[in-house]
Amino acid sequence: MFQKIIHNWSFIRFIRLILGIFIIIQSVKTQNYWMILPGILFSAMALFNTGCCGSSCSVPLKNKKND
Repeated sequence: MFQKIIHNWSFIRFIRLILGIFIIIQSVKTQNYWMILPGILFSAMALFNTGCCGSSCSVPLKNKKND
């Protein structure tokens, strides 16, 4: 799991992490504490390199039949 956090960083992953940290900081600054949850969500998505649904919403591969 440590390898998943360290490797394969892309631009979108950096954006998600920055957005998550920004949301957390702004929610504490404005004392709007329920907004910490989306900040944690965005940060966790970036750290663990997952989407909103995790691994359950993948598109099935197309099977090619040789006729």
